[in-house]
Amino acid sequence: MERDRDLDLTSGDWLDANRANWDERVPVHVASPFYDRADLRAGGSQLDPIAAAGIARLFPDGLDGVRVLHLQCHFGSDTLSLVNAGATAVGLDFSRPAVEEARRMAAELGVADRARFIEANVYDARHRLPEPESFDLVFTTWGTIGWLPDVAEWARIIAWFLKPGGGLYFADGHPAAFVFDGDGGPGGLPVFSYPYTSTDVIEFDDPSDYADPEARLASSRTVEWIHPLGEVLGAMRDAGLAIERFAEHHEVPWQIFPIAVPKGDGMYGWPAEPWLPLSYEVVASRASAVVE
Repeated sequence: MERDRDLDLTSGDWLDANRANWDERVPVHVASPFYDRADLRAGGSQLDPIAAAGIARLFPDGLDGVRVLHLQCHFGSDTLSLVNAGATAVGLDFSRPAVEEARRMAAELGVADRARFIEANVYDARHRLPEPESFDLVFTTWGTIGWLPDVAEWARIIAWFLKPGGGLYFADGHPAAFVFDGDGGPGGLPVFSYPYTSTDVIEFDDPSDYADPEARLASSRTVEWIHPLGEVLGAMRDAGLAIERFAEHHEVPWQIFPIAVPKGDGMYGWPAEPWLPLSYEVVASRASAVVE
């Protein structure tokens, strides 16, 4: 698939709109029960069941001594969950309020010496964090690449940061589910809304927020993209990453459609038949060669 190669990845209207939207979400999310951090404050984890199982599978002996780079970390709850489990981590996010809250929480937990947070667009990561081949694990989950126009460059950045033999853990909503929206189908099912293979920008003007149904955001415009599985997996391969595990799941850690119902542990899924996968995860390792 050919993306717009004239699009500036480090600045522009798309980035400004998305950043303004996420800046405004931060206080909403901090106050919302959706992001309750009681377990984190108790020294535990906020990781969802899919990511928690994936990390346990990848590091069966624990995270002590593991150095983690968490891309698009929001305000760092998952980053700090990995730190609570023994890792040393760097979290990166493009929202200044999110990074400020992450730093505040790291200080509250007394782990600021093992958790560093950097304000940066992911495409600027190599300039803001010039530490190639520094990390045992790059971690990035849930609501990440849909905000990025170019997953080929995203994959190259991941490979650049990983040590030889280091690994990527990635989980996100399934692109097959992202072609649907709303509840206008039979029985309240979502309806076809966006082409799976489209390279077009998808613009939304939606003041709502998934973490607080009462919230109304002033910065309501966002710019997003659908990245089919072939594009994502191909980008990883072309960047020198070897796919070690690929799995599809019928649950996600947010109410992806109005018809989705709680499945326990903060997960949501189809109310009856598992019509199609709602999420997927990938574990990949870095080979010796890196594509710059």
